[in-house]
Amino acid sequence: MFLTISTTGSAERPATDLGFLLHKHPGKAQAFSTAHGTAHVFYPEADDSRCTAALLLEVDPVALVRRARGKGRGGAPDSALAQYVNDRPYAASSLLAVALSSVFASAMKGQCKARPELPGQPLPLRVELPAVPARGGAGLVRRLFEPLGWTVRAEPVPLDEAFPEWGESRYVRLGLEGKRTVADALRHLYVLLPVLDDAKHYWVAPDEVDKLLRTGEGWLEDHPEQKLIVGRYLARRRSLTRDALERLELARLAEADDTAVEEIDNAVEESADTEDRPVPLAVQRRAAILGVLREVKAARVLDLGCGQGQLLGELLKERQFTDIVGMDVSMRALQEARRRLRLDRMPERQSERLRLVQGSLAYTDARLKGYDAAVLSEVVEHVDLPRLSALEYAVFGAARPRTVVVTTPNVEYNVRWESLPAGHVRHGDHRFEWTREEFRAWAAEVAGRHGYEVEFRPVGPDDPEVGPPTQLAYFRQAEPAPTTPTAPATRTAPTAPATRTAPTTPAKEAQA
Repeated sequence: MFLTISTTGSAERPATDLGFLLHKHPGKAQAFSTAHGTAHVFYPEADDSRCTAALLLEVDPVALVRRARGKGRGGAPDSALAQYVNDRPYAASSLLAVALSSVFASAMKGQCKARPELPGQPLPLRVELPAVPARGGAGLVRRLFEPLGWTVRAEPVPLDEAFPEWGESRYVRLGLEGKRTVADALRHLYVLLPVLDDAKHYWVAPDEVDKLLRTGEGWLEDHPEQKLIVGRYLARRRSLTRDALERLELARLAEADDTAVEEIDNAVEESADTEDRPVPLAVQRRAAILGVLREVKAARVLDLGCGQGQLLGELLKERQFTDIVGMDVSMRALQEARRRLRLDRMPERQSERLRLVQGSLAYTDARLKGYDAAVLSEVVEHVDLPRLSALEYAVFGAARPRTVVVTTPNVEYNVRWESLPAGHVRHGDHRFEWTREEFRAWAAEVAGRHGYEVEFRPVGPDDPEVGPPTQLAYFRQAEPAPTTPTAPATRTAPTAPATRTAPTTPAKEAQA
């Protein structure tokens, strides 16, 4: 793959300033290792009047196939053949975009320590790419780049010049000219090259939303092809696309109102003359849990089955909670929680309050001892009933926090959900859903066996006929700890077969 960036200058403002902006000396040829090959940077011409920087990416097809684990490019149905016959070494794609972000990382961020005044100065730039896959043709290329201030030359490449009747290929020779900053040019290419190709050589994970918004800041919010760009860049993953579009709209509104995004996002909470909107049940559930934790003045809190970290985020907002642990059996859920909470960007003082650990509530765990409170929010219904005794002992018998908060759906309320078919549970992974009587009976037995007292509270609207949508049990250690004939049952619980023969049973895959 090949790309050139050229600019012109004068004796007063030499074109070789491009070398400062790209952090690559015009007098040297340099090579950089990438995940799928080697990137070479060199300057075919470099003087005061004209300077051209070239990026040549040599793709290692074998490394590409190995890293893709045999799936081929984009996991296409013809991927077996695509491993051997493909355009990857030649046509600009997400491979080139990743190389740009790796080789010119500082330039893309607009950083230049040697000449800090340069990154913000627009330059007369010319970008050339001899082969760009364009699913949508030259017309789409213009629709993507012209709104960004580029003069676009997109020449379709014929399938075979010797046989013009065969028509055009899906590739174009791309030339861009305009007065832009180097950082803008690189960020436009980074986003739009894979959009034109409509494919990526790697799995699109949730963190791609942050990459897109960070790289698209300042131009994507108002781009007329915003939906197409977002959809293609995120491989048409609906949940990621929806998230990105919502955040872009917030950014656009914040810029229009000259205010912070957070203020726009929280505007619906202000007491304005607008129609009241229902508070989501998940928000009400977290508020009820936080209310209990505040009451008992808990400082060290366990979120067991933390899922994607929504409750952890609320706990971090309050200084009362000084030691917070989120545990889940799913590494994927923990990775998503880490991304959502932005742990990598969190101030050190705040990140020291939080730990994310992998573990299963089917087993006792010494790491869970000594905490003021434990939360099992929408967890128990994800456990097979025969395994529930193992979870019970791991939390109430072994870890023994002073307070335990358990929430679970109230199956009686399901008749109030118009979209829920009769006889169905609320989530496909729910092993059961309890009535109010069943939940109270289970909670009372657990409290009696392990020396706790239990109190019940509704979460959500408390329907006079079917009760609330979510039921909450608040356990607290009885004082003084009672000695009852049932104590031996507590001591023998660890040897129950269910605890030791359930290695594949998760406590929870994700929050309902």
